[in-house]
Amino acid sequence: MLTLVLMSALAAQPVVGSEAPDFTVTSVDGVELKLSALVEKGPIILAFFPKAFTSGCTRELTAYVARYDDVKKHGADIIAVSTDDAITARKFRDSLKAPYHFVADDKATLTKLYDVKTFLISLSRRVTFVIGPGRKVLAVQEGGDAVDPSGAVAACNLRAATALDLVTGDAGAP
Repeated sequence: MLTLVLMSALAAQPVVGSEAPDFTVTSVDGVELKLSALVEKGPIILAFFPKAFTSGCTRELTAYVARYDDVKKHGADIIAVSTDDAITARKFRDSLKAPYHFVADDKATLTKLYDVKTFLISLSRRVTFVIGPGRKVLAVQEGGDAVDPSGAVAACNLRAATALDLVTGDAGAP
């Protein structure tokens, strides 16, 4: 327990080029999701959102439903995470007819691990990570930028070195 508390205290939000923290969670459908195993099959779009059934979150996750075929064409998958309870998260997923995974992080464990928890209350901020082979972070989108999945979908084509070059400005370097 102390280790988990200490790890949470030392957590920093992953950045492009860094290694994303590994995790194993259970989706609202009872499916075990282990990041290190999932990224072996293709990129993972890890989309943290504040609250089910709110306007911004509904727009964001509906947009992922609309772009799901594009995500799958890149060999990627989506995990949507909020601090809602499992019943609420499942109802929200069902209302959207979302074909991707939803995780109810009601104790904010994953939210804290990725350092996306709001300051005073246990809600996650709207942050999307695209995670590729070796758990390398290929892209990070926050706030309003994360509502539109276009950047995350496009980032599924990136490789870790390319993503880091784009962030550091070395993309045109010889």
